[in-house]
Amino acid sequence: MVGRIIATESCISEGAAWLAAAEPRFAHALALTGPLPLRRRADGFQALLSSIVSQQVSVASANAIWARLEAAGMTQAQAMAQASDDALRGLGLSRQKARYGRALAAAGIDYVGLRALPNEAVIAELVAVPGIGRWTAEIYAMFALGRADVFAPADLALQEAARLLFGLEARPTERALRAMAENWTPWRAVAARALWAYYHIAKQREGIW
Repeated sequence: MVGRIIATESCISEGAAWLAAAEPRFAHALALTGPLPLRRRADGFQALLSSIVSQQVSVASANAIWARLEAAGMTQAQAMAQASDDALRGLGLSRQKARYGRALAAAGIDYVGLRALPNEAVIAELVAVPGIGRWTAEIYAMFALGRADVFAPADLALQEAARLLFGLEARPTERALRAMAENWTPWRAVAARALWAYYHIAKQREGIW
């Protein structure tokens, strides 16, 4: 089953209300953050390519590289598949990310078909592509497919936000945070939005996503 899809701000509000009722610390966080953002984006090749571009660089750098790729027409799968390393490096992609971009373009992903797959099937199909790890796949499922019950526990900002909000002695590991997030089903994607928003307030900086 696909499960609940987050399509509008009212879906976010419903999930936030559920979390606040289920966990007092989320009620505290939400009182500080105010309404959470929808953060939906179009699905497809460009959404995944953008995630690859954003890996291990600042938001500003990723935006600058993406703007150059767009201007050169390299955000289309056919153009990316045919581009040389030198051309892509000239636009700001590392050799590794150029290889990942071409692998994605050649993967033949059925993006429309992904919309009907269960969450774990979506993630399994995406992580089979070089350069797409579980974090990228979970982010895609959350924001491009609107899945309400997906979480990304490898995200460092989510880990740090959980440490602060829940008063933990140390930042939880990916495995520990994944286990914690089981308590936030069926609204784990809204819990992620709440933790990112709380991180921004607590740290006065943006999270990874």
